[in-house]
Amino acid sequence: MTTSNTPGPADVDPAVREELDRLRDSIDNIDAAVVHMLAERFKATQQVGHLKARHQLPPADQAREARQIARLRTLAENAKLDPAFAEKFLNFIIAEVIRHHERIAEGTVNGPAPTPH
Repeated sequence: MTTSNTPGPADVDPAVREELDRLRDSIDNIDAAVVHMLAERFKATQQVGHLKARHQLPPADQAREARQIARLRTLAENAKLDPAFAEKFLNFIIAEVIRHHERIAEGTVNGPAPTPH
């Protein structure tokens, strides 16, 4: 049987536990805000996808993507966030947006794209 020198939850100083809980509550609130902001972003990109499909524009716009990546890297640097991480994050989002735009365009081939409300 092995023992650990790592304190269990019951062994943590109550002041430390309180601070940890406060910080975690803040993280949870930020996570919720990020999810809501992403939802809003995807609502806007869905509208872009429908507009592109109606006008037979390609799902991807490499020039815009490059500008957005450069812009986000600068924002990340200014915010003291690793620009490489920010770029990976944006690339993930862009890939998902393009996938949505492709699906919208494919749906337009078989019928009209839904009109945004």
